[in-house]
Amino acid sequence: MQQQIAFIAYIQRLLVEGDFSATYKYALLHALADVCIEQPMEDESAELTVELDTLVDKFILLYWQHAMPFSAVGVGEEALLLQNAGKQSKVISMLYQCQLAGIRNIRQLKESPSWPQIYRATLSTLKEGPLWRLQILSKQEECFLYPHIKGKNHIKLSAGIAHCFRRFYDLVVYLARNAWLQKIQSIKFNQDLIGQQSQLQDFLFGVDRNALNRAKPILVDIQNNICIYCQKPMKEEKVAIDHFIPFSRYSTDLGHNFVAAHGTCNNSKRDHLAALKHREKWHEQNLIVHAKTLSAELGGYFYCDEQKSLAVSNWAYSVASSTGAKLWVAKNEFMTAGQ
Repeated sequence: MQQQIAFIAYIQRLLVEGDFSATYKYALLHALADVCIEQPMEDESAELTVELDTLVDKFILLYWQHAMPFSAVGVGEEALLLQNAGKQSKVISMLYQCQLAGIRNIRQLKESPSWPQIYRATLSTLKEGPLWRLQILSKQEECFLYPHIKGKNHIKLSAGIAHCFRRFYDLVVYLARNAWLQKIQSIKFNQDLIGQQSQLQDFLFGVDRNALNRAKPILVDIQNNICIYCQKPMKEEKVAIDHFIPFSRYSTDLGHNFVAAHGTCNNSKRDHLAALKHREKWHEQNLIVHAKTLSAELGGYFYCDEQKSLAVSNWAYSVASSTGAKLWVAKNEFMTAGQ
């Protein structure tokens, strides 16, 4: 408990006392939180080794949406939001050029000739900046999260830190994204692009609804047009695609995390975790029976890894059980996790 209190205090200090001339440190904080819940942990007090390759993948995934034009006011790269007060980030520029070349998702990017160059540029950005500067508070190095040992292809989160990231994932991501948003809003160049529009947060961190629609036919098919929650037939115009582990809790679109449901069931469930009986149906359907089908059909649009989806699910329900959270059963019906 004492370490958890110290962890929250440190994150608060980091965001106040750190030097954030660009958004890279927010991305690193977000990436570390994501990695910690995507890897199963049996020992809460253990250290966790995080490969730099994994962080590079996370960085590119987080910045992919940011490399799209936000406004029609500018032309070409002038329509891209700046991530710092100087010139455009090299990584953003390179991702933008890849999108202009017709690359539409991370899977296509990794399969393209541009990937080695993108990888090297992102790794260089990570190592030259946020990796060794995130833990500089008020001009002093305070290595609470991980020791600064340069020259290696990984970092090692200190004992118990991964557990703290798992326990307070929602809070860490909320704070990182909010600070990231404010940083982008504070850059003078961006203010002309943003104007009076209020959809900046959705643009930076929201769901790609067009891509989400691609999941609908396959999910309806494997569910035999039956809502996963109420087990009743669905009308085509009222089918909703739901993030089984809510997007508000884990904000990466995983192909195995989608289910088809009635719009009314989806709206009722909202940001709650579903009851254990629903989790069993999802697990059987998406991670066992139709795991390969979902990977084959959705892998071109979403990250598909059933083991990662399972790890995220285990994390979410473990936290819910430890906090006595309410699980959604049906409209106006809940049960307490762990009971």
